[in-house]
Amino acid sequence: MAEPVVRIPDAKVALSTASVYPESTATAFKIAARLGYDGVEVMVWTDPVSQDIEALRRLSDYHGVPILAVHAPCLLITQRVWSTDPWTKLQRARAAAERLGASAVVVHPPFRWQRQYSRDFVTGIWRIADETDVRFAVENMYPWRYRDREMLAYAPDWDVTKDDYRHFTIDLSHTATARTDALQMVDRMSDRLGHVHLADGNGSNKDEHLVPGRGTQPCAELLERLVLSGFDGHVVIEVNTRRAMSSAEREADLAEALAFTRLHLASAARIPRP
Repeated sequence: MAEPVVRIPDAKVALSTASVYPESTATAFKIAARLGYDGVEVMVWTDPVSQDIEALRRLSDYHGVPILAVHAPCLLITQRVWSTDPWTKLQRARAAAERLGASAVVVHPPFRWQRQYSRDFVTGIWRIADETDVRFAVENMYPWRYRDREMLAYAPDWDVTKDDYRHFTIDLSHTATARTDALQMVDRMSDRLGHVHLADGNGSNKDEHLVPGRGTQPCAELLERLVLSGFDGHVVIEVNTRRAMSSAEREADLAEALAFTRLHLASAARIPRP
């Protein structure tokens, strides 16, 4: 009987700089280098370093950690980061990605109260995508819930597979919060799945971003499916470590997330030795 051999797939595993919050963007580069991540995804937010292309380039060069993706400033707390105009934000995210050598920009669908932006969003994303080699990967979101009430905060829809985009980002913490089947969503994304935010969740009303393996989401199954489908994007660890009692505890969580991801990417890559 042929002995199995493991071939590690080409998918790179990156650390989202959001995963070290409340520590800084600079700290994320240091931790990514120390733990052996393949790169980082820069979450552009209120940390001035995250908004500064030259500062990011210096961090990347100093730590030897490439910037693989840029997350555009789409959060409530980043409404004034890189302009108040959402299209300007996306153009600046594209320019940052191009200058930093990142291959993807992650973007959320608009908030429902951004009426003009949401009306033009699908066609606008196609227009930007046509102007660059950078992937604009639109991320699945979730309904907002409070007790027994539900608010649809995103437009055209939190379920981005209902609209036509060139590339998607799947986020498994968001599928947990939405209480939707993650693997069915991946099936709907099909070969347009261009980027992965790997985290876990238990389906609570809050977006939990647990370390993979600590919730109910099919994190291992998704990773194995990526290998078998020839996925050529990046897998980004985007977890919440705000409750870590120390830097050492935070780093241990991020090391565990990396080990989980590499293990399951490798387990699906077993092939018979000739």
